[in-house]
Amino acid sequence: MGFKEQIDINRLPQHIAIIMDGNGRWAKNQGKFRVFGHESGVLSVKDIVEGCVDIGIKYLTVYAFSTENWNRPIEEVNALMELLIATINQEAETLNKNNVRLNAIGDLKSLPQKCIDDLASAMETTGKNDKCTLTLALSYSAKWEIVEATKKIAEQAKEGKINIDEIDESAFAAQLTTTNIPDPELMIRTSGEHRISNFLLWQMAYTELYFTETLWPDFRREDLFEAIVDYQKRERRFGKISEQLN
Repeated sequence: MGFKEQIDINRLPQHIAIIMDGNGRWAKNQGKFRVFGHESGVLSVKDIVEGCVDIGIKYLTVYAFSTENWNRPIEEVNALMELLIATINQEAETLNKNNVRLNAIGDLKSLPQKCIDDLASAMETTGKNDKCTLTLALSYSAKWEIVEATKKIAEQAKEGKINIDEIDESAFAAQLTTTNIPDPELMIRTSGEHRISNFLLWQMAYTELYFTETLWPDFRREDLFEAIVDYQKRERRFGKISEQLN
């Protein structure tokens, strides 16, 4: 029996977040340039999105480009930006066919203008789709996001729009880039690394973490289903004891 058949459809995580790690190492293992790994990783994204649609995952967020990634060699950054533009242009039609809405979070204004324009166009084109929401975290940093949210709250307080006593978790979360998205129940990181790497730090306070040795370009929907089966075997207590859950 495959992993898909083992999944309890009634206990699916609403939201899965993925750190797509290992593209460069995969390419090196193939004797190729790093960008070849990123290109191959796009195929994994497509398969995982289709896998999510297949079983009914409502939200998928992938860490596509971190703020720290700007520090990589300029040739790799440029290649990544070109790949991003090409992928967005090529996949909008497929996203529509699968009823997937495209979303993006991060410091988007720091992206090249061509990326910004194509991203906005694809988001508009897929805006009415409701089967699954695919969120790209681009030029994203959780620390940046928390600082930006703090600035917004501070500005509201300064202008008298919010009282200090009204600032709680809900008020703060409303200023985050994921305000209309539920927090992820499951986070998957590929390539054997065991770090969160500045990804959705606020949102993943109670997220189940799943790490796999598989490099991202080799990760496919069966690997996704395996991660979901593992997730469903866990007891999510949220600070309570087991007896309180029964």
